[in-house]
Amino acid sequence: MKEAKRILVVALGNKAEALRMAAGLTLLDDRIEVAVWGALPAGPAIDEQREALDFADVPIAGLMPDDGVAGLAARIVDSDVVYCV
Repeated sequence: MKEAKRILVVALGNKAEALRMAAGLTLLDDRIEVAVWGALPAGPAIDEQREALDFADVPIAGLMPDDGVAGLAARIVDSDVVYCV
């Protein structure tokens, strides 16, 4: 049996697409985590993906540009795979 990977999805520009990708990655047996750079916009596309990620127990961390650089760097180092969207 293979060891589970730690996958980080960083939502930078297209945040709705990043959340959609993270929701799709939940089909794997890997640990998924989402880091959102800046504010997460409101809207039905975001709400739908957040609901799916909440159901799959995927943590979503908010990172503000002023103080989130160190937090983002630590998450990247701790991950096996990183997707920036």
